[in-house]
Amino acid sequence: MARYVALLRGINVGGINIKMADLRRVFADLGFDDVKTVLASGNVLFTSDSADATALKSTIEAALRAAFAYEAWVVVLDTDSVARVVEAYPFDPAHSGRQPYVMFATQPDVLSELLTVQDALDPAIERIAAGDGVVYWEVERGRTLDSIFGKNIGKPKLKAVITTRNLRTLVKLLG
Repeated sequence: MARYVALLRGINVGGINIKMADLRRVFADLGFDDVKTVLASGNVLFTSDSADATALKSTIEAALRAAFAYEAWVVVLDTDSVARVVEAYPFDPAHSGRQPYVMFATQPDVLSELLTVQDALDPAIERIAAGDGVVYWEVERGRTLDSIFGKNIGKPKLKAVITTRNLRTLVKLLG
């Protein structure tokens, strides 16, 4: 049995509202054990005997579509992978005045595309760095939506392939 994290994209924002009890029930109905939600922003911990995160992703997305009638996008990682992502965060996560983010993508080429704006960023406002299957982002508090990188990740074409989590949320998932 392996412990996994499912990161749901875009729930409880923009009109897609899902109660955490209902979300837990969908995961339990799929046969997963030890289902737990963390915060109300689409973070689900669960245990499965499957070793195939890609298959889990497809199964979960189909179940979410059926249960909640929305176009579900999910990133599924085992907790060891999440721990490695957290440990590799390249900036100071305790830096006051900054938000520490990690961006996950379901298509690796998207991460390379996101990094193309790196030279245009003002490091006094934000910085990005490549990680193993992620992009790390540090941004001044209050500038998430109006920064160069923040505007870049808001493109509609990225909606189905990326999801962002605050590093503190990932730490809670591991706790």
